[in-house]
Amino acid sequence: MEKKNKDRSKRPFTKDRKTDSVSRRPRESARNADSVENECLIIGRNAVRELLGSERDVDKIYVSSGDREGSIKLLVALAIERKIPVIEVDKTKLDSMCRGGRHQGIAAIVPEHNYATVDEILDTAEQRGEKPFVIILDGVEDPHNLGAIIRSAECLGAHGVIIPKRRAVGLTPTAVKAAAGATEYVKVAKVTNIASTIDELKERGLWIYAADMGGDDYTATDLTGSLAVVLGSEGFGISRLVKEKCDFTLSIKLHGRVNSMNVSCAAAVIFAEVAKQRNA
Repeated sequence: MEKKNKDRSKRPFTKDRKTDSVSRRPRESARNADSVENECLIIGRNAVRELLGSERDVDKIYVSSGDREGSIKLLVALAIERKIPVIEVDKTKLDSMCRGGRHQGIAAIVPEHNYATVDEILDTAEQRGEKPFVIILDGVEDPHNLGAIIRSAECLGAHGVIIPKRRAVGLTPTAVKAAAGATEYVKVAKVTNIASTIDELKERGLWIYAADMGGDDYTATDLTGSLAVVLGSEGFGISRLVKEKCDFTLSIKLHGRVNSMNVSCAAAVIFAEVAKQRNA
């Protein structure tokens, strides 16, 4: 995919290196990616076996450390076959997560809604007769931020949100509540590898824009084509590999003394510019 073109329709950038970053390692306190909300917890060997045999999406499986014998071993094998992350924790933590419930050494986390696929997100754009507008979140850990981003994405015309399976929050009850109903209308896909997904999107004709420091003024950039906007985690921003996969970098010029914006706030600002240009 050719990255530069002088034709305005190919989305050139106005080079202004004085533009500040969208996010310069935000100071906010990110939630631990392995935190568990009780409403999404399925515990016990029989319950988890039935879950794995159904078509219900599963975020991850927790097993007690060293407990890989008998039926637990079979359940772990089923989870791995379905490419569900399996996390070993000590029994004390599993007891705490299950709040006294009889977990028998295993628990599963399920999302409030089933996830879509990347193809389904792109199909949504095609059905609407619009150029794809996709959001990629590289490790957002706070469910309130995830919910707020999904809400802004729906309000401003995005076709879907892509999140990673590991080291990131999923569609927990808190995230769904923060989205204020937007999860009913915006497809959320969960993928194993964000970098590989970016490669796939490029092959489908999308330009990839990282929202990070040291980039081009987002208001001086043509955002009317097929595109995906990448936002990083609260504590570490966009990972190096994912950043290298992006075609361009967008930044918001900051005028205050604080050197960063909350990721969900920065997302809303950039999404609004995309909507403005597309509906001009």
